[in-house]
Amino acid sequence: MCMGRCLVGLTFCTCYLAFYLTNKYVLSVLKFTYPTLFQGWQTLIGGLLLHVSWKLGWAEISSSSRSDVLTWLPASVLFVGMIYAGSRALSKLAIPVFLTLHNVAEVIICGHQKCFQKEKTSPAKICSVLFLLAAAGCLPFNDSQFDPDGYFWAVIHLFCVGDLFSVLDFPFLYFYRFHGSCCASGFLGFFLMFSTVKLKSLMAPGQCAAWIFFAKVITAGLSILLFDMILTSATVGCLLLGGLGEALLVFSERKGV
Repeated sequence: MCMGRCLVGLTFCTCYLAFYLTNKYVLSVLKFTYPTLFQGWQTLIGGLLLHVSWKLGWAEISSSSRSDVLTWLPASVLFVGMIYAGSRALSKLAIPVFLTLHNVAEVIICGHQKCFQKEKTSPAKICSVLFLLAAAGCLPFNDSQFDPDGYFWAVIHLFCVGDLFSVLDFPFLYFYRFHGSCCASGFLGFFLMFSTVKLKSLMAPGQCAAWIFFAKVITAGLSILLFDMILTSATVGCLLLGGLGEALLVFSERKGV
């Protein structure tokens, strides 16, 4: 059983690493700045794979009434907006910076639990939230590769449709590298989703948080070697502060407080 959980965890980490590196390659190295089309391609491949998995009995797709669909519609729109904004941000920001800013979501979740659900918050979790917030807040002032647009999309998370016709001018539109990377991104996105569901179904919240943290660390570390990123002492300090904040969050999750 332990070996099976480790295998699921390692599969998740591999998919997480490959997914972010592939997306970063398409969005920044190939400079494909049309995330609406990129997202549509990922959704198409993911939908086809999900349908195949359902036919093979690997996944269960339950039918929903119209009222259920309408209930989920606002969340679906927000989800699409977050993917779009995330793609725009990732095309302009280094992966470690993007992941540090992305961790602010944990602050929002914690704030909602504290203010609206009246849940008790441990000192470790409070420190974690403060570190994550401080790391994300200090990064724009210490990032030597500061890009206003990247930070704008990372923070605002707006959904906006780009000029779809200008995609015809994309220089790599007919190159196998572009087609292969887009296909890989779609497949990896599906397998990342599938492995995430499996991870959460087999492990306690603390163990899941630990595997997610490990996946982020190896992804951020390897991305520094593969993509251009100027590291200053201030930038490294912000990244380490964010890492410490998430490590404390993992600690609080494993303790169940």
